Amino acid sequence: MLYHLLYSLKDISIIFNVFKYITFRMICGALTAFILVYIFMPYFIRFMKQKQFGQIVREEGPSHHKAKTGTPTMGGVIIVTSIMISALLWCNLTNYLIWIVLFVLLSFGFVGFLDDFLKIKRKKNLGLRAREKFLAQIIIVSIFYLVLFKFLNFSTTLNFPFFKKLIIDIGILYLIFSMLVIIGSSNAMNLTDGLDGLAIVPFIVVAGVYSILSYVAGHIKFSSYLYLPYVPNAGELAILCAILVGAGLGFLWYNSHPAEIFMGDVGSLALGATLGAIAIIIKQEFLLVIAGGLFVLEALSVILQVAYFKITKGKRIFKMAPLHHHFELKGWPENKVVVRFWIVSIIFGLIALSTLKIR
Repeated sequence: MLYHLLYSLKDISIIFNVFKYITFRMICGALTAFILVYIFMPYFIRFMKQKQFGQIVREEGPSHHKAKTGTPTMGGVIIVTSIMISALLWCNLTNYLIWIVLFVLLSFGFVGFLDDFLKIKRKKNLGLRAREKFLAQIIIVSIFYLVLFKFLNFSTTLNFPFFKKLIIDIGILYLIFSMLVIIGSSNAMNLTDGLDGLAIVPFIVVAGVYSILSYVAGHIKFSSYLYLPYVPNAGELAILCAILVGAGLGFLWYNSHPAEIFMGDVGSLALGATLGAIAIIIKQEFLLVIAGGLFVLEALSVILQVAYFKITKGKRIFKMAPLHHHFELKGWPENKVVVRFWIVSIIFGLIALSTLKIR
C-alpha cells in the first residue's frame, strides 16, 4: 500500500520515483519486517507467559532439553503477521505471484497454528495427527498447483542446475513434484527447528539466496545472460524474500540461545512452505536442495533412521534423529552444534549461488 501511495506521487516530486525500484523496496521491506518483529515479539512473549502457553518437549529427546519446557512458543504468529504487513506495504499488490505465495504462507501457517494449539491444550507433544496434517498440506498445494499451472498456464518444465539446455516437461506429474517440493521443504524446516536459533539462520540464508534468484528470474537481460528461465513479474518476489530475511533476523534476536521464544509449527511449516512455493514459481526447484542443504540433511537423517530401524529391527544409524540431536549426544554443546550448522548452511547457500555461472 505504501508502494502504491508513494509511487503515485512521482509526478509531484522526482524523489518518489525511487519507490519503483525493486532493490530499494527490498531494503524497505526487510527493515519493516525486522522492526515489526522486534517491537511486537516482547508483547507476544509476555502474553504467552501469562497464559502459560509454553513449549511441550518430547519425552524421547535429550534430557537437557527438559529445561526448555514452558518456554513460550508459537512465535511464528508474529513472524507471519509481520511478513504479511510488510508485503502489503512494499510489494506491488497487482502482482498475482505475491498473492499466491502469501496464500501458501498463511495456509501452512494455519495448519501449524492448529498443531501448536492442540499441543498446548493437551499439555502433550501431540497436535494434529500426521495424516490430518499431511492431508491439509496436500489440499493447499493442490490449490496452489491449480491456480499457477491451470489458470495462469505456468510452464510444467523442469530446469536443472549445471546444465544450460536440459529441460524436461513433466506435465501433470508436476502436481506430485510440487507436493514434494513444498511439503518437503515445510516439514524439513520443521524437523530442523529443534535447538535455539538452529532453523532460522539457514532459513535466512535460503531466503537471501532466493531474493537474488528471484530478481534475476524477473529481469529478462540478467536471466538470459545467466541461462535462467525468465519469469515475468518474478522480480517482486525478491522483495518478499527480503521481507522473509528481515522477519527472520527479528526473530533471531529473541530465539538466539537461550531462546526467549520458539517459532512453533506455525512458523516452521509456513516459512518452509513459502520457500518451496517461491522456488517453484521462479523455476529453481532443484537449487532449493542445494541452498537448503542443511534442511535436506536433517530430513534425510530422520528418513534413514526410521528405515534402518525397521529393516534391522531395532538398530540405529545415528544416536538420535534429526541430525542435530546426534551431535548433541556425541557431546557437542548446543551452541557449538547450532553455530557449526549455521556455517554449513552458509556454505550450501554460496554453492547454490555459484551455479549461476556453472552452466
